[in-house]
Amino acid sequence: MKDNQKHLTLSDRIIIEQGLNAGKPFSVIAAQVNKDPSTISKEVRKHRSLKQHISRNSSPRCIHYKTCTERHVCKDIVCYKNCNECSQCYTKCAKYTAKTCGRLDKPPYVCNACPSLVSCPYHRLIYVSKYSDDCYRELLSSSREGINQSPENIQKLDQLISPLILKGQSLAHIYAHHSDEILCSRRTLYKYISKDVFTVRNIDLPRKVKYKIRKSHTTKTTVNRQYCVDRTYNDFTELLQHHPDLSVVEMDTVEGRKGGKVLLTLLFRKSSLMLIFLMDTKTQECVKEVFDYLTKALGLKNFKNLFQVVLTDRGTEFQAPKDLEYNKCGKKRTSIYYCDPQCSWQKGMIEKNHEFIRYVVPKGSTFDCYNQKDVYKLMNHINSISRDNLNGYSPYQLSQMLLDNSLHKKLPLCEIHHDEVMLKPALLKH
Repeated sequence: MKDNQKHLTLSDRIIIEQGLNAGKPFSVIAAQVNKDPSTISKEVRKHRSLKQHISRNSSPRCIHYKTCTERHVCKDIVCYKNCNECSQCYTKCAKYTAKTCGRLDKPPYVCNACPSLVSCPYHRLIYVSKYSDDCYRELLSSSREGINQSPENIQKLDQLISPLILKGQSLAHIYAHHSDEILCSRRTLYKYISKDVFTVRNIDLPRKVKYKIRKSHTTKTTVNRQYCVDRTYNDFTELLQHHPDLSVVEMDTVEGRKGGKVLLTLLFRKSSLMLIFLMDTKTQECVKEVFDYLTKALGLKNFKNLFQVVLTDRGTEFQAPKDLEYNKCGKKRTSIYYCDPQCSWQKGMIEKNHEFIRYVVPKGSTFDCYNQKDVYKLMNHINSISRDNLNGYSPYQLSQMLLDNSLHKKLPLCEIHHDEVMLKPALLKH
């Protein structure tokens, strides 16, 4: 039974050397290391090392010994011998090629167990396990260095990838639509970008930029928590244990400059589709207005089906759960649950998705110069990004399969062509 490990180890090579020194055939050595005899043959021929013949009197004869007619190659006017008879001219003749032993052309291809090793007049080829393993390690390391692409291929890759990355597209999104044209791994592309092979640099990859050190947690205060009774994260997880098929929507807000307009974001966990709405202020009334707008646009039945459970944080704008759970007629439309304090990871999907918004509108920028049409444009570009965690699909594509399509008909949701997707500040420039 052959060994599943493809590469020979130093222990295997020591066994090979010992077998060759003992004069064992390749088949016996191969059985000892659980490899095919052809593997042993290739290993010996590839890593045999030259051990030059050392003699006080002469070097090995030249292969042209019988036909050579050269004279005075050594430039010694006292020398009257033909060069093929001289013991010194071999090292000075440009045509000199040492004759080799004919036994090296057939197994075992080395002189390890040759009975004439001491008196042999030729250069010897010896298999040494340590030398062989060192050569293997060096080749293994060097083969992973450098750029294994022609200049033409590098130029084609640069022309394809760099413009898309400069639009704010991720390599995951680019790979989802151009894998047939790229013909190398994503890890290799990251390596090329790090080595400045392409026009783009690491600074153009937002995920390559180091995150700021997180601030220490704020101290807890004794504030009225009546609004989250029976709506805690533990209640939420218990509900999902009994009803795992519920449609869960994560909700949050994204601030611009203090006191200015804010974004309300709603993300469907099943598809990662994110809805974004522009609000004048970060207040409970503005959040309620968005819920009332969606209820009116979709209809109460469709709203209840899409927004069965909403998970959000404990921001002041969300601390009026009954206004969000019930419509103007007092009919229930959803259920609100709250994450634990200082535990934003409990709604990590929407927190992660906010990163795409910040590619276009960096922190500290204002939303006051935008309108809802601009926000819908941003929303559609974000929802058209292909994701690894969605098996190469975009949230928009997945939402068409997993969500009620009334959402797509009533709201201005559309798919952006994969090469037109942009997540840079230029997207919203007027």
